[in-house]
Amino acid sequence: MDHHPPMDTTAPRHLPTAELTAGLTEVARSPRGSGTLDLVVRRPAVDERELLAEGTLDITDGLVGDSWAQRGSSATGDGSAHPDRQLTVMNSRFVRLVAGDDPQHWGLAGDQLFADLDLHTDALPAGTRLAVGDEAVIEVTAEPHTGCAKFANRYGRDAHKLVWSEQGRQARLRGLYARVVVGGVIRPGDQIRVLGPADATEGTAMALNPPV
Repeated sequence: MDHHPPMDTTAPRHLPTAELTAGLTEVARSPRGSGTLDLVVRRPAVDERELLAEGTLDITDGLVGDSWAQRGSSATGDGSAHPDRQLTVMNSRFVRLVAGDDPQHWGLAGDQLFADLDLHTDALPAGTRLAVGDEAVIEVTAEPHTGCAKFANRYGRDAHKLVWSEQGRQARLRGLYARVVVGGVIRPGDQIRVLGPADATEGTAMALNPPV
């Protein structure tokens, strides 16, 4: 069942730099190549969140029912939604570090997909495609995803400084932007797999439907 409670924008804790830095050891253990989708969060409106047991990714709409298209973007000339910012993916080990174990507190980050997967720029350069579950495929874009004032207010100034640091940007602690290239149903617990670069279109199809 989907959860859509009133959003509490008060973060459960603001960890100091020393504790955040110590916690990065666990974040660095995130698997490369193949991981797990831990949480799917839809944002029907500003400061509203729905934790989904099942979501649908769509080439045009991104996460169906999410407000990405309606929000628009200051990064486009006409203020329309940025096509390379359809989805945001955040490392679930890092969000657990800054927010604790409650998924509702994870949702404060404003991201839609939370995955136990190494998001480092070396592991997932722009153009890398990821299979999510049995159907959907997303592509990592070159758009930088960094912490905003809301992130600092919710998780603390030290967490904000960390994601803005060179180490934080390389590890993509704040997350990454992606776009949908193959639609499909996704669920928490789904495997998320690295398929390869965007120009390997035929390889993407083969990876999703390998010969028997």
